[in-house]
Amino acid sequence: MSTLHPDTTPRLLGDIGGTNARFALVHGDGSPIAHEVTLPTGQFPDLAAAATQYLQHVGQTGVRQACIAIANPIDGDVLKMTNNHWQFSIEATRQALGLDSLLMLNDWEAMALAAPALQGSDLQQIGSGEPVADAPKGLIGPGTGLGVSSLVRSRLGDWVPIAGEGGHVSMSPTCAREADILRILWRTHPHVSVERVVSGMGLENLYRAICELNGSEAENLVAAQVTERALAAQDVACEEALERMCRLLGNAAANLAVTLGARGGIYIGGGVIGRLGDWFAQSGFRTAFEAKGRFENYMKRIPTYVIRAEQPALIGCAMALGVQPARR
Repeated sequence: MSTLHPDTTPRLLGDIGGTNARFALVHGDGSPIAHEVTLPTGQFPDLAAAATQYLQHVGQTGVRQACIAIANPIDGDVLKMTNNHWQFSIEATRQALGLDSLLMLNDWEAMALAAPALQGSDLQQIGSGEPVADAPKGLIGPGTGLGVSSLVRSRLGDWVPIAGEGGHVSMSPTCAREADILRILWRTHPHVSVERVVSGMGLENLYRAICELNGSEAENLVAAQVTERALAAQDVACEEALERMCRLLGNAAANLAVTLGARGGIYIGGGVIGRLGDWFAQSGFRTAFEAKGRFENYMKRIPTYVIRAEQPALIGCAMALGVQPARR
């Protein structure tokens, strides 16, 4: 009689952004995601070169499966990234790495897959609300751009991620001040997407527009500097820009929630919010999220969470390969 053994073959995981490529390995159900390494994308011509360097660095051979999340739409075999120079064929990459299978996911699709596995200290709840079991979940988060995705139950009971480009929906002002900001942005952007005001570049756009409205001269600040000055209460324009971005994020998250019926909760990720720490909980995000007129009580029942887990996209990649990784 043969004895069944768990499959501990290493799987390659990746999370590719415009600046950095993060790789890791997972060895099957119950094993942790391990050997995480971050490589700068600018030092490599494509995904195959970066992944090969990673596998050599950690001394790993015999990898047959990989799942890579990438900050780009997945449309056909050839991927051309919008925020760096990488352009490659998925099939050619699979062959170059000697893989049996290579699954490519949009990065926010991977984030969606991770959502059901997040618990405890992985999440910081902002405001009230309780999740409805099996109800859709929405995910949104500002980084270089604004990522948006969702997760719904199929009739068979499994979770199905839905990738989209929700960051490019139109900005919807909720007050006269935001309408004034929109009018300024229209001068340079015929279509002002919500990403233009809720992201790293969005924070910079807000700062410059607010300086103009205040009649002050804007300095040449990048998003990190705007955030730093705002958190230190050193500049009123920076403070308003950061607060305004959080409110606009609340409005965008609410639009996602009512459109999707996301009574399972809204999950907030992305590098921008992660750097705000506890300040975000005191911002106007949740107030803006609930400000839906006749649907205010509906919104109050929907929980909103900041994702505090490390590398949730890698967790999602493991889940996509059918692996339930152990959590640290």
